[in-house]
Amino acid sequence: MTEDVARPPIRVVLADDHAHIRAQVREALEAGGCCVIGDGATADEAVELARTLHPDVALLDIHMPGSGIHAARRIIREVPETVVVMLTQSGEDEDLFDSLRAGASGYLLKSGDPARLPDALRAVLAGEAALPRALVTRVIEEFRRPRSRIPRRSAAAARLSEREWEVMELLQQGLSTDEVAQRLYLSATTVRVHVSTVLRKLRVKDRQSAFALLKDE
Repeated sequence: MTEDVARPPIRVVLADDHAHIRAQVREALEAGGCCVIGDGATADEAVELARTLHPDVALLDIHMPGSGIHAARRIIREVPETVVVMLTQSGEDEDLFDSLRAGASGYLLKSGDPARLPDALRAVLAGEAALPRALVTRVIEEFRRPRSRIPRRSAAAARLSEREWEVMELLQQGLSTDEVAQRLYLSATTVRVHVSTVLRKLRVKDRQSAFALLKDE
């Protein structure tokens, strides 16, 4: 008969600027066999904890002071043995894809069942990606979506991010702000912010002038 060997606890560093959320997450993790070896409230604190303690997982809030995504990049670069997982209230595509581009191995929503967090972290450490089902669908759709067709021949055009290009292309196709927001899983406010950023970058006053400049060869 084979003797059962207890799994070693997952060593976790937790960073969130809301103390009550940190307490709830800590309780859920420790109830599930994890060990929270440090916690902080800012990106700088998260990075310092990861550097000092070398945890198995850094569980980071996206919108804490200093940016959880910025912390993720630094931890992955400076403490490569630590796996980064984002824990957030944001279901927006921009936060999701920025997190994955930063190197995060998981993106979990605070609206989910906290009791499932330990198993999600174990899955990540086993080489799986931790993503809610609804967000998995968005990732697939993102890779299926054709890339921007507006030519990037001008120096001005090169100033725009990929998301800004997508917004401007859809607007150029005649979609409304609300329709663009729905297509890209963004809020209408976020779409308007992208448009304002594009106009500022291109130093033009309206969308039509931006469209003309973007197509300028």
